[in-house]
Amino acid sequence: MRQPTHRARRSASLVATAAALLALATACGQEKGDQSPNGRNVGNEAPAKDGYSAGDDYGAAKDEAAAEPKAAGQLAVWESKKLGRVVTDSEGFTLYRFDKDSARPPKSTCDAACLAAWPVVAADGAKAAPGVDESLLGEVTAADGAKQLTIDGWPMYRYAKDTKPGDAKGQGVGGAWHAAAPDGEKASARAAGPAPAGTAPADPAGLSTREDPELGEIVVDRNGMTVYRFTKDSAWPIKSNCVGACAEKWPAVAPVPEADAEGVRKKGYMTYDRPDGGKQQTIDCWPLYTFSGDKKPGDTNGQGVGGAWYAASPDGKAVGAPE
Repeated sequence: MRQPTHRARRSASLVATAAALLALATACGQEKGDQSPNGRNVGNEAPAKDGYSAGDDYGAAKDEAAAEPKAAGQLAVWESKKLGRVVTDSEGFTLYRFDKDSARPPKSTCDAACLAAWPVVAADGAKAAPGVDESLLGEVTAADGAKQLTIDGWPMYRYAKDTKPGDAKGQGVGGAWHAAAPDGEKASARAAGPAPAGTAPADPAGLSTREDPELGEIVVDRNGMTVYRFTKDSAWPIKSNCVGACAEKWPAVAPVPEADAEGVRKKGYMTYDRPDGGKQQTIDCWPLYTFSGDKKPGDTNGQGVGGAWYAASPDGKAVGAPE
């Protein structure tokens, strides 16, 4: 049988490469592009487990090295059907508290072997979740000397076996580890109780839509707050041009598992690595934000600000933006 020539093999390789690039471009709603987007697909929420059959309180081998403390950034709240209101870091990862620690005075008892499974959440740069009192945040010195974030005095940790936003595999490990609520208490569906009047419905999706009387169907977060697009961003490549003071006024929407998003476009539903080190959810590859000037569900005070900020539609378009 005649073997393919070198030129034929090279042509076939180029065709395959071009096809792969086209598939990526199409995912972001584009026909063509010259570089790949800085993003990844977010996996489905993993169900919380009662614990691991570990021989200690840690759930990891004692000879593993402790991970470097990682900043929490802008804290957020995840509404879990099993656990109620759970506090997460800016990337959507669950934060935990340890029963053997204390809050008054704040004290971390997780030693080197423990820190291999339960990395410290660094205090530097942490910001309270929307609607949570900033004065609840503090710091304590961990066993490895790191400055560890505390919420109402309780030291905060991540769990090494949580691999994606929405995981809560550390819940109940050793009977001593618990997902933390936004006020530092143990997360509990019973403790969460009914939502106050005027707030979003209990256990809403991480992202969903509502019908605004003036704007039509727009995207909202799990707290019912309007989600926005910035027309100075780009979707191919994915890029946010809102950093520094802008990012404080327009907080990035933290990653939301695809299974926890209802009524929004799933094509181009990706996580973006922001230039300031955080992670941000996108729809159709467009970065998403909320507005600090919105004080309650239903507010759209950010609409049209600076001629560049507009509510996001379910397919990622900027509602009302000039064509």
